[in-house]
Amino acid sequence: MKKTPIAAAALLLGLAATPALAQQAMPAKLPFSPSVRVGDTLYMSGQIGQVPQGMDPHKEGFDAAVRASMDSIGKILKDNGLDFGNVVKCTVMLDDMTDWPRFNAVYVPYFDGKRLPARSAFGADGLAMGAPLEVECIAAFK
Repeated sequence: MKKTPIAAAALLLGLAATPALAQQAMPAKLPFSPSVRVGDTLYMSGQIGQVPQGMDPHKEGFDAAVRASMDSIGKILKDNGLDFGNVVKCTVMLDDMTDWPRFNAVYVPYFDGKRLPARSAFGADGLAMGAPLEVECIAAFK
């Protein structure tokens, strides 16, 4: 059975604003918003990456999963008029911590020419939909 990443749903959502709080609408089947703006801060829900079917989960398939997760974050940023230069904090959850070097090799270029955000990382057993990783970020409006 082919898995569909939750992050794909985030690509279809619009932004609804109120004076103090902006929150993206969410489809009824997902119990969270892709992002919520409070003042000058954008809090993004974790974006999972999935290994394409038939690919090695610890080689090129893992790299594709990281790119999918980071591309989803990039889409949320863009939808809010931001880019990776606005990201101030990320939390990384990896199903297998031996994938840490591979994660970093794909993650760092997304911030090419920009300062790297503060970051935390930890091993997490049993991520949503069997994903090998999840990344959540916080961005600041300048």
